[in-house]
Amino acid sequence: MQVPLKVNGKAVTVDAAPHTLLVQALREHLRLTGTHVGCDTAQCGACTVLLNGRAVKSCNMLLAQASGAEITTIEGLSAADGTLHPMQAAFKECHGLQCGFCTPGMVMSAVDLCQRRPDASEAEVREMLEGNLCRCTGYQNIVKAVVQGAAAMKA
Repeated sequence: MQVPLKVNGKAVTVDAAPHTLLVQALREHLRLTGTHVGCDTAQCGACTVLLNGRAVKSCNMLLAQASGAEITTIEGLSAADGTLHPMQAAFKECHGLQCGFCTPGMVMSAVDLCQRRPDASEAEVREMLEGNLCRCTGYQNIVKAVVQGAAAMKA
């Protein structure tokens, strides 16, 4: 089946079986491997992408459900010249990552969170990131990065 999408600003058509998950299409068909597969059950958030500007867990969505949608992956956040998105830069500056496995999904969720709630408190950030698991950091620097990234996104 042919599924038209706009991925990271480019129109694409993915030819895939009807049961193909969005995460599979991104990783296997489009070779956008920054979107990670963690739990395969929509529990960890490693596969989070933006679908029409909203964070979704791509392991829990069929490619067909995204037909015609605009999808942004972690690869699509930075500028064409390689300049990091403010949230990516904040994660780097605040050491909001260790092993890096959760980072793409965490950044994508944080971007959505900050677009909807640009003045979220640290407590609200913690609550809103509950669907993204990190086994390394203890979340201290992630929360710091999200708050700093939110301020940079407003600037």
